[in-house]
Amino acid sequence: MPEHMPEHTPEITAQELATRVGAAMWARDRAPQMLGMRLISIAPGAACLDMPVREDMTNGHATCHGGLIFTLADTAFAYACNSGNHTTVASACHVDFLAPAQVGDILRAEATERATAGRSGVYDVTVTRQDGSIIAVFRGKSSRIKGDVLTGP
Repeated sequence: MPEHMPEHTPEITAQELATRVGAAMWARDRAPQMLGMRLISIAPGAACLDMPVREDMTNGHATCHGGLIFTLADTAFAYACNSGNHTTVASACHVDFLAPAQVGDILRAEATERATAGRSGVYDVTVTRQDGSIIAVFRGKSSRIKGDVLTGP
């Protein structure tokens, strides 16, 4: 190729970008790994993670601590709102706990983008047990900040 001609960089699809972002985030994301979470899938504006409930995750009522259910939902939210490679953080979140989770349950959090405008976004996350029953619903509001996930600030 002549020196004066720029090298052609093939465009990647939104799904390929989300996959790369998910891999980059997962490589640095220690807390979810410590909790035994798995990134099941990521797509533009969406993500799915699961987490097994272990004995050391229980509260004084012998059920999964709500903070850990929140952490699972928040993590799915984070992957969904960063999937476009814009560094994005939570600006607000709300969770409603509907049912307890027990040791041995496998919890799944599925996050979906509801709306974006400018630097803001709204995402809903549903947390279910392995039988599909809903145990929590979460709504997160996001805010884009400087930088991107793949190259940093």
